[in-house]
Amino acid sequence: MKSLFDTVSKECSKLVTNTYSTSFSMATKMLSDTIRQDIYNIYGFVRFADEIVDTFHDYDKEKLFKNFERDLENALVDKISLNPILNSFQATYHQYGIDKHLVDAFMNSMRLDLKKDYLSEQEYRDYIYGSADVVGLMCLKVFVNGNNETYEDLKSSAMSLGSAFQKVNFLRDLKADFEDLSRTYFPNTDLNELNEVSKKAIITDIEEDFAKGLEGIKRLPLEARFGVFMAYRYYNKLLDKLKKTPALEIKSTRIRVPNYKKVELLTRSYVKYQLNLI
Repeated sequence: MKSLFDTVSKECSKLVTNTYSTSFSMATKMLSDTIRQDIYNIYGFVRFADEIVDTFHDYDKEKLFKNFERDLENALVDKISLNPILNSFQATYHQYGIDKHLVDAFMNSMRLDLKKDYLSEQEYRDYIYGSADVVGLMCLKVFVNGNNETYEDLKSSAMSLGSAFQKVNFLRDLKADFEDLSRTYFPNTDLNELNEVSKKAIITDIEEDFAKGLEGIKRLPLEARFGVFMAYRYYNKLLDKLKKTPALEIKSTRIRVPNYKKVELLTRSYVKYQLNLI
């Protein structure tokens, strides 16, 4: 039965989310159960594409990526895929009318990771859009249940929030990206050049994105608002730690928020949300 296969596919996407990201899965659990699975479906798709370009070093990444891209295109056209992750994603894609150019932009950014070690200013902006902003927009389509008017109203804020999340990841993972992947994302800033001045400029830029993103969170439908607010709070906490960490230490270690702190953050975030203090 196709319905049984679809159930298995959804469980695979949920498993990918819970296995790869404790913070994202925690925030996703705070969403309404009417939309939670669709966010698992989106995350599973973007995570698998990212894994190909970032971790499969002993394999032909370009070949794997081309195969994945071919299977993705077929899934979107045929409305089924024997890859359970793509099968669950295509269902969400069609249910909410996700724009094809968002999927294409994401895949273009992932493809850039196969070939580019350093990004120019324009490439950096394009990469952020494709790797982060469009993922936020895919999720927004789900949050607003495909309502185009609400989507357009919140689009800019969703993009800013996606950018903020991605830039925090870039700063946190600066050491690993540079040493393991010979890659740096911030224009004109590699591991050797990061200092307090360049770090401050990066953080100021991220804080501006967060401020714009928060305005959109306040106007999200109730089904999505607390879950997205939780993700915002987690990344803000991570940014705060990075802000207090000397540039020299960021260059030599990976800053993280311990799991017990995430639970504490969840409790405090819920209190703030219930008191309408967001």
